[in-house]
Amino acid sequence: MPQEPSFIHDLNEQQQRAVRHTDGPLLIVAGAGSGKTRVLTYRIAYLIQQQKADPNEILALTFTNKAAKEMQERIQQLIGDEARRLWMGTFHSVFSKILRFEADKIGFTSNYSIYDTEDSKNAIKQLLKENNYDPKEIRPRTIQRLISDAKNELIHPDHYQEKFVHSTLDDITAKIYRLYVERLKHNNAMDFDDLLVKPIELFGEHDDVLEKYQDRFKYILIDEYQDTNHAQYKVTNLLANKYKNLCVVGDDAQSIYSFRGADIRNILDFKNDYEGAVEIPLEQNYRSTKAILKAADSIIKRNDSQLDKTLWTDNDMGDTITVLDNYDERDEANRVANYIKELKARKGYGYNDFAVLYRTNYQSRVYEETFRRKGVPYQLVGGLSFYQRKEIKDILAYLTLLINPDDDTNLIRIINEPSRGIGNKSLNDLLAQSRAQNKSLWRILENVDQIDLYKPAENSVKKFVSMIDELKRDLDNGKRLIDVTKKLLDKSGYMKSLVEENSPKAMSRRENILELQNAISYFEKNNNSPSLSSFLQEISLITDTDKYDEDKPAVTMMTVHAAKGLEFPGVFVVGLEEELFPVGSRNNEDVNIEEERRLFYVAITRAEEVLFFSHCRSRYKYGEEQRKKRSRFLDEVSPDVVRTETGASIKQSNNNFQENKKDTKTTNNNTTVEYDWKQPLYQKKNRSSNNTQIHYDNPDEDPFQVGAKVEHNIFGPGKIISRSGKGERTKVVVYFNERKQRKTLMLRVAKLSVIG
Repeated sequence: MPQEPSFIHDLNEQQQRAVRHTDGPLLIVAGAGSGKTRVLTYRIAYLIQQQKADPNEILALTFTNKAAKEMQERIQQLIGDEARRLWMGTFHSVFSKILRFEADKIGFTSNYSIYDTEDSKNAIKQLLKENNYDPKEIRPRTIQRLISDAKNELIHPDHYQEKFVHSTLDDITAKIYRLYVERLKHNNAMDFDDLLVKPIELFGEHDDVLEKYQDRFKYILIDEYQDTNHAQYKVTNLLANKYKNLCVVGDDAQSIYSFRGADIRNILDFKNDYEGAVEIPLEQNYRSTKAILKAADSIIKRNDSQLDKTLWTDNDMGDTITVLDNYDERDEANRVANYIKELKARKGYGYNDFAVLYRTNYQSRVYEETFRRKGVPYQLVGGLSFYQRKEIKDILAYLTLLINPDDDTNLIRIINEPSRGIGNKSLNDLLAQSRAQNKSLWRILENVDQIDLYKPAENSVKKFVSMIDELKRDLDNGKRLIDVTKKLLDKSGYMKSLVEENSPKAMSRRENILELQNAISYFEKNNNSPSLSSFLQEISLITDTDKYDEDKPAVTMMTVHAAKGLEFPGVFVVGLEEELFPVGSRNNEDVNIEEERRLFYVAITRAEEVLFFSHCRSRYKYGEEQRKKRSRFLDEVSPDVVRTETGASIKQSNNNFQENKKDTKTTNNNTTVEYDWKQPLYQKKNRSSNNTQIHYDNPDEDPFQVGAKVEHNIFGPGKIISRSGKGERTKVVVYFNERKQRKTLMLRVAKLSVIG
């Protein structure tokens, strides 16, 4: 046995136990901030260093691309380039890769399309129309959600009716579900749920394929196991059944995704599911202050369904948690903005050190308005994704056709986009022929002269088919993907139509398409064997969290769900009112208070140093002002780590509210004291060197942002084209015009000056 690596001593005692326990089922109960990512990466490195497994015999599954990338980078630092041979990624990315290899065994080709939520909804909408249902009355999104729930519970269309038909909606869902599955196969397409369901189908029908992957993956590790649904549980159970070397890491206290099928029983029952499983708790928190941890612990201990653990930390007690008692949501947003500026000025924080967390996305609007008015930069996580914008979806639909022309959903999307004279009547005639002959729409288009179609439309179809065929040949002949894309944009007339429209919206869409070209070029340059299929797969699996830029000098605004896995020096948890957080009942279903409490626990444990809770006494809803009751969770927090500050606006009339320099603070013993905004809220303290901020004459404006024109005493004038890192480690990439060169410079020592 090789000598134990020195890196094992970087870990605490419990972490070392988890890394050294290499064989058999293992449950690592990792509390918030307890170093679970480090344990996972060190465990993988240890398995390889101890020659327990070859890198390509280890499968590591995560829930975000960001987590997978971070883990791979850390492992690479420990063991070098061998880390590149690991099977590591999200559930969806790993199993979509397996399906690419094995798709023919279940009736698909390796170039199958992956439908995102919008594609899936459009396919269901088309089926509703074909079966004489009005999509305005029977909402496609509702049917889609019900079908998704059924798939994740592994309920086959043939059995849906037996289990769920209790209403007209269930009856319609059962019918559309069966047709939807048939349509996906007809289109050579899978939706996100299929990327988990189809491997189970594959392994169930082909024992040899199952055994091949069981032997391939001798060790399996799963991050965030509390978030797994039934399909994820089933597929990993199948793969781990031979060697039993399954290590799962999770925290039942952070199980917050039941609305998308996550089942907390998977982690609670792990030791019952796997005989002889060892449980190791990680309880030392490295992230938060003692005050923050005490608040979190006082909340989560009220839940009944949980694994036994108590977090502790060697960190300082830290600042008392502040509860902001506000008049309404505008008062709330104003006060949060003021506190952010106050803390930034007095404690040396950057804007990107703060997060505003809320229960639902609609709460962001008033913060966006307030932050813009007050000059507080922000980034919104969870808004419309770049790849969900209409123009981007259109171009991706074109590209999809080049490798999967049988994809009717994407073909219908762009057959007349931009307008080429194939109207709705002609399209409906073509679709009718497609259904009558049981052929894909593309096969009908290829032989359009054999059907009776309006002559101008027929000519347009022939030109369209000729264009797609020409682009397919270019791709097959090895032409660069970026060149094929540019030719597509030209031949289709898409870019020309935007130029001719000449509106601000059209110009914005044109800029987005140019950015898509940048993404394609980057993909080609940074992949050894780039293909259109792999590019489309990669972008189809991008999540909201992957868009989060921790180095962007802006306050992060996001839902608590989206914040899971992140951490910030300062956190504001807003909207803590009954019927909002905890959320009110929906669809006549009772609220799962234990899950809402876990969600609040997740929000608390995102904070490292400074934490604020905030609630309003009134809030506008449906255009009317409604009185609000503060959240029950505020009364569950340990009283010795919180203080309440009541806004001055509560003491003034609704119509005469102005921001006041004087505020009041109501302590837990109901004593009211005056608070002066001019005085510091907290004592300023030194932060660790790796968080040192760069200071400028005007601390609110860092001039060295992307797009700034700068000058260097040697390289001359240039422009900042990207920026990374923070504090003393801030780097910028500058394109110097005269030299036609890019240079990466450490901002602290580069001696750049802003010009123009």
